[in-house]
Amino acid sequence: MPALTQLSLDSDHFPDISHALAEPNGLLAVGGDLRPSRLLAGYRQGIFPWFAHESPILWWSPDPRCVIFPDQLHITRSLFKSLRHRGYTVTFDKAFTDVMQQCAAPRRSQQDTWITDDMIAAYQTLHQQKIAHSVETWSTSGELVGGLYGVTIGQIFCGESMFHKATDASKVALIYLCKYLCAWGYQLLDCQLPNPHLLSLGAKELARHSYLNKLVELRDKTVDEEAWQ
Repeated sequence: MPALTQLSLDSDHFPDISHALAEPNGLLAVGGDLRPSRLLAGYRQGIFPWFAHESPILWWSPDPRCVIFPDQLHITRSLFKSLRHRGYTVTFDKAFTDVMQQCAAPRRSQQDTWITDDMIAAYQTLHQQKIAHSVETWSTSGELVGGLYGVTIGQIFCGESMFHKATDASKVALIYLCKYLCAWGYQLLDCQLPNPHLLSLGAKELARHSYLNKLVELRDKTVDEEAWQ
């Protein structure tokens, strides 16, 4: 594997996307830190952090890129029934830290988490700056049973992670997110990497250069000032 760029602690500079590896797909750089200015510099260039608990910080820009156009979300008949009959309530930015902690909790399919304490602290800072946001799904008894969080860059919502503790609870959060992204003027939901769950909901894979073109087009555009309030 070619040597990766080691990020400096003195600068928020990233190497050009063209240096990203093909295998593992999109790995671009290592090191640095998770300060807000670096995170935002990364997102504005299509770069995000993703690393295991014991590893150094790794920075990625995969090709292709998984995205959802909010007005093209696909809702199956069974999911529509869940939306109507399970009695879930959906909120925005009411339990950001709780959502991150639930996303960080161990899952049957993985023994470790990439959402470390440092990651939670970094995104809490972005949340306080009204840049990172959460969507929460609540049961009829008031329990947090699903949700997701991400970062907004212009008219793009960069989704980071989602969780569910009840049937379709994370999907319901995603449905509400897309509904309001459309209403608020967002044009794109960045899902980073594809999986069957996202593809079943209408996610598409864009070549990295196509995603970066959309990013440049949308990252400085504004949205409804009432969004997330």
